[in-house]
Amino acid sequence: MAALAPSVPLWTGSAPGKIILLGEHAVVYGRPAIAVPITRVRAVAHVVPLAAGKGTWIEARDLKRRYALREAPADDPLAHTVRTVWRALGVEQEPDAEIVVHSTIPMASGLGSGAAVATAIVRALAACFGRQLPPDEVSALVYETEKLLHGTPSGIDNTVVAHERPIWFRRGEPPQPFTPGGCFHFLIADTGVPSPTRATVTDVRAAWQADPARYEALFDRIAGLVEQARQALEHGDSHQVGALMDENQDVLRRLGVSSPEIERLVRAAKEAGALGAKLSGGGRGGNVIVLVEPDRHLVVRSALQTAGAVRCVETVLAPEEKP
Repeated sequence: MAALAPSVPLWTGSAPGKIILLGEHAVVYGRPAIAVPITRVRAVAHVVPLAAGKGTWIEARDLKRRYALREAPADDPLAHTVRTVWRALGVEQEPDAEIVVHSTIPMASGLGSGAAVATAIVRALAACFGRQLPPDEVSALVYETEKLLHGTPSGIDNTVVAHERPIWFRRGEPPQPFTPGGCFHFLIADTGVPSPTRATVTDVRAAWQADPARYEALFDRIAGLVEQARQALEHGDSHQVGALMDENQDVLRRLGVSSPEIERLVRAAKEAGALGAKLSGGGRGGNVIVLVEPDRHLVVRSALQTAGAVRCVETVLAPEEKP
């Protein structure tokens, strides 16, 4: 790489956040899930050339950290992503470059921040070597970071983030983009409590191992709700989707991944007239997804904020929307 002004980013990659509408946890055990990107919050990575001999550096602006790749431990997710990309691209000598990462996606909140940051890095690094990787290749590279972050991830985060489209997902099968039959308005309310995805996935696995029959039945119940939700989405039936979200939340309670903060927001949303509300992602914190009718949007948002939501993000799933 030529040594150019380090203040000028030459290659950029970005990626959206995501929400799981229905199917979290069960998706780890081979059941389907539905997820959509949230394009109003994104992760961005810039690659800037450095002077010869400087090596590769990483600047994580949101974490206020800057460090050399060669000094980063094996379990550092940003460094792990960079090393994974270098191997995939056949880069043998560490380039003289700085990778600057910034994200507006809340961390540890079920919105796929880790997958989005890794995807942005993959795209930026590929671009600086003149490569434009297809979504499946990006997803496969990001999955390596997901395994580091979450232990036994389903693969849904890296898939929906890399494809940037609403998808129907089942582990081990190609993702299926789908088209909703109407507009669905969602509010994503942040509990303000970090969601320990790796811990909740591990706890659910331990409970499943201790009582497989009970948990397989719960996973089957979630799978049935996801099947019905896909039909309702394709028919534009927001009331049915809301009812199925409520039922999914009930099963997630029985899985032990809800929390008082989640329940407080779910209750406030429903009392304010939301069509449906449930946690998204690992649970025990993170975000609550709320389906609202457009004319109830402001009322429900106010109720969520009064109940303790520290942030509300709005997103719309629509037939004509192209994330």
